[in-house]
Amino acid sequence: MAKHLKQADVDAIVDIIRGWPTEKLTWEGICEVAAKVIGKTPTRQTLNAHASIKDAYAAKKGGLKVHGPRTAMPSSLAVAAQRIARLQTENDELRMKNDALLEQFVKWQYNAYKHGLKEQQLNADLPRIDRERTEG
Repeated sequence: MAKHLKQADVDAIVDIIRGWPTEKLTWEGICEVAAKVIGKTPTRQTLNAHASIKDAYAAKKGGLKVHGPRTAMPSSLAVAAQRIARLQTENDELRMKNDALLEQFVKWQYNAYKHGLKEQQLNADLPRIDRERTEG
């Protein structure tokens, strides 16, 4: 049993889930395949303790239920290559946007600390908007 997983192991398991074939996705199946890749058999609870693994599982499971297996084949290798290139570009753009948002969050975090804001203040609910009321 693997109670603690290294980040490399977690990344490998996420890749396993993302590349899972269209057959039924189960925690037990993931544990079996992961054992071959990382050299130790993780438990379902160990896998479920890692947010990235849990998110990948939920996304894959949801994708299989909602969209069904994605079996649409491109008409040619050229079309497939174009699609892969487009998706890779989109993926790179999303990574850059995510990095920018993370950088902005760090700035906000520092400035909040610098000005003495507490986490409770930052997490306060937004004011409720009364749509029935009119100004005037």
